[in-house]
Amino acid sequence: MGKEFSIEPIEVPQVDTRYRRITTALPAPESIQTLETLRNVEPISMRGQPPVVWDRAEGFQVHDAHGNMWLDFSCGVLVTNAGHGTKAICDAIRDQVDSGLIHNYCFPSEERAELVTLLQEVAPKGLEKVFLLTTGSEATECAIKLARTHGIAKGGDKKIGIVGADRGFHGRTLASQMTGGIPGQKDWIVNLDPAIVQIPWPDGYWTEDTSFDLFLKTLEERGMSPENVAGVMFETFQGVGPDFAPVEYIQQLREWCDANEVVLIFDEVQAGFGRTGRMWAFEHYGVIPDLICIGKGVTSSLPLSGVIGRTEIMDAYPPGSMTSTHTGNPLSCRAAIASIRSLIDEDLIGNAARLESVLKNSIEAIAEKHADIIGRTSARGLVGGLQVVKHGTQEPSHDLAFDIIERAFHKGLLLFAPVGAWGQTVKLAPPLCINKEALEEGLEILAGCVDEAVDALE
Repeated sequence: MGKEFSIEPIEVPQVDTRYRRITTALPAPESIQTLETLRNVEPISMRGQPPVVWDRAEGFQVHDAHGNMWLDFSCGVLVTNAGHGTKAICDAIRDQVDSGLIHNYCFPSEERAELVTLLQEVAPKGLEKVFLLTTGSEATECAIKLARTHGIAKGGDKKIGIVGADRGFHGRTLASQMTGGIPGQKDWIVNLDPAIVQIPWPDGYWTEDTSFDLFLKTLEERGMSPENVAGVMFETFQGVGPDFAPVEYIQQLREWCDANEVVLIFDEVQAGFGRTGRMWAFEHYGVIPDLICIGKGVTSSLPLSGVIGRTEIMDAYPPGSMTSTHTGNPLSCRAAIASIRSLIDEDLIGNAARLESVLKNSIEAIAEKHADIIGRTSARGLVGGLQVVKHGTQEPSHDLAFDIIERAFHKGLLLFAPVGAWGQTVKLAPPLCINKEALEEGLEILAGCVDEAVDALE
């Protein structure tokens, strides 16, 4: 897993539709110098995405400087929920720059006060406190810290366990990767925390047993009793799919956490702010967590993340002892306020819900046609995925997923590199402002790319 896309320009068929335009070889020959500079100066790990040098992005389209335009199904990795370059967001950022305040650390600002109030309003009742940070990893690390602190307060030093899930992803920092469950990503740590464990994620495909009994049985096998558990951190849907757990499972988990004074954390960094046709993806389960980790789509642009939670948990530390250098940066706050209001006022969350059937039906049709190489599909709102396997098996196929995505890039449909525990998933996540016609065009192109990739195998 972890192939890099070639930067040797190749001739591709020209494209000219309302939503896509390809007029040069790809990558554009004029962009090679920039691509080579990045390869020479940045680490190899940064070479993972299709080689388009972004010049500007608007709505649900991405442009290079050489006349090419892609229909964007990446959303800049699920960030630009309200759309690329949304006027209200850009205007808010410009206005803030013109105000003369672009950084203030943890000193009070009206911008931060307005945003945390808005976040409290859109969060479920009972989650009263908001702590702003910068990245998703920072938010999940903070949630782990808060859960352990709460656990120690309730049960002493033995109540520090954190439960994550196999194939889960919560970031690339120490505790976030220990809590996640993607093979190979934790090899560098070596001395893993024995109080951080994973249970099978009940998706019904990679883990066939979807009963909550499996959760309890696995905890026992890991040597973890309820009095040892401080928190359970799950992605609301696993980003590898998107893979949701059964509703009954999560409801039983909520009851178990309540009975055992365990903090329930939902990582909504990529799932929140309308992505699944609801403001919060956990609304599909009919439960409320104790802590929510937010990020990505909160601003549709600038870096900002945070933790929203119950006062009892959030107020564990005294003044000045839980802060962050760029907490509530005023530019990011203004972007977030404008983004959230756009999602609500323009009914972009409703648009995601209404277009779900278009996305779901299309990828299911692809899977039905190519059942031998599409092991699983799933979709909710405007996030979906094709999990690609080797012909006639349940063995993940990173190479085939990669080929599908590269073919789409050449046709003017922009996807990010394959994701998932084994890099097997072609993930679809267009901005929530996309219209039905554009969505259908992108899905038609995707279907053709799968056809071509399968033909190439044969």
